[in-house]
Amino acid sequence: MIATSTQLKHEVKDLSLAPKGKQRIEWAGREMPVLQQIRERFAKEKPLSGVRLVACCHVTTETANLALALQAGGADSLLIASNPLSTQDDVAACLVAEYGIPVFAIKGEDSETYNRHVEIALDHKPNIIIDDGSDVTAGLIQNRQHQLPDIIGTTEETTTGIVRLRAMFNDGVLSFPAVNVNDADTKHFFDNRYGTGQSTLDGIIRATNVLLAGKNIVVAGYGWCGKGTAMRARGLGANVIVTEIDPTKAIEAVMDGFRVMPMAEAAPQGDLFVTVTGNKHVIRPEHFEVMKDGAMVCNSGHFDIEIDLQSLGAKATEVREVRNFTQEYRLDNGKSIVVLGEGRLINLAAAEGHPSAVMDMSFANQAMACEYLVKNKGKLEPGLHSIPVEVDKEIARLKLQAMGIEIDSLTPEQIEYINSWTMGT
Repeated sequence: MIATSTQLKHEVKDLSLAPKGKQRIEWAGREMPVLQQIRERFAKEKPLSGVRLVACCHVTTETANLALALQAGGADSLLIASNPLSTQDDVAACLVAEYGIPVFAIKGEDSETYNRHVEIALDHKPNIIIDDGSDVTAGLIQNRQHQLPDIIGTTEETTTGIVRLRAMFNDGVLSFPAVNVNDADTKHFFDNRYGTGQSTLDGIIRATNVLLAGKNIVVAGYGWCGKGTAMRARGLGANVIVTEIDPTKAIEAVMDGFRVMPMAEAAPQGDLFVTVTGNKHVIRPEHFEVMKDGAMVCNSGHFDIEIDLQSLGAKATEVREVRNFTQEYRLDNGKSIVVLGEGRLINLAAAEGHPSAVMDMSFANQAMACEYLVKNKGKLEPGLHSIPVEVDKEIARLKLQAMGIEIDSLTPEQIEYINSWTMGT
């Protein structure tokens, strides 16, 4: 049953799931001390008071804690899902029933529903957009030009979204500032590497229950997400092959101890394929043709375009679901290819996404980025802006403090030395 109000203040699966969602949100919050400190400060200072804010994110327990921090800061927020399979329905219900935050998200929603939710988000007439993949921002620019004067700015925390924003800027259509949360050190070093690494394998194991030790796992892409996935797969005993288009990243993968080769060469060898490139059709018909019978393919990039599922479907004589989030495509050559999570983010389709301890820093960046946009309203040029270094360092400092870890600081002599050019050999 879908619970929806006549005023369209929410659209979630079932409001009766709210108590379970609240328990899980609070559990995640235990591992998010940095965001909690920001939430407490926001509650006192109200830096987002009067700001209409739309968040297009994975509706998870961690996102819920971000939403509560933004609410504490005074924001008039509305939340929609950034991926049809990433919503946790009990969390969506809790945010509506317990905290009065409008949420439009249902796990498994179809494309028509998803696009309608994007339109509802734009109907909120946002001043700030928090985007995962830049769908709301793109919709605003393409279809709601009259709302552009209302926009203070946007924040983006996915590689895919940053690529789209750069393309918008290069095409001359990005007329407001966008904060690049994705490239903050306290985001990509930890969220992309440790979060994606662990949660991707978590999703694969939940969907299949296969033993990864001894398997040939092909990781397409050796950015921070690919590094994390390859590292964790090796830790579970897999033989990891990396495919890359960037020569520098390819060398890094080699020196990290992985085999590197083109996808055409890796395709016949792989037992399991994981795409984490942010690009389109990384695994194509010519690769499916030579894969082993029963080879499994999945994606941990933001959109479901990295695996050419349309071509795979055209080749299939039969498609059947063999487990939850696990579909077997029987091909006309007699072989089968197993697709996990419908080619969508496997860590959110079949599991719960990144651990909250990692998202603590990522969402601290999101909250601070919103405050930064408001404080600098009218001062920032259109285009991409990095998280200020001092904000990045403060988030890291707060995380260490919460972990009970102390570090050294420079002595006056050391400060003098690094600021001098006269002291040499």
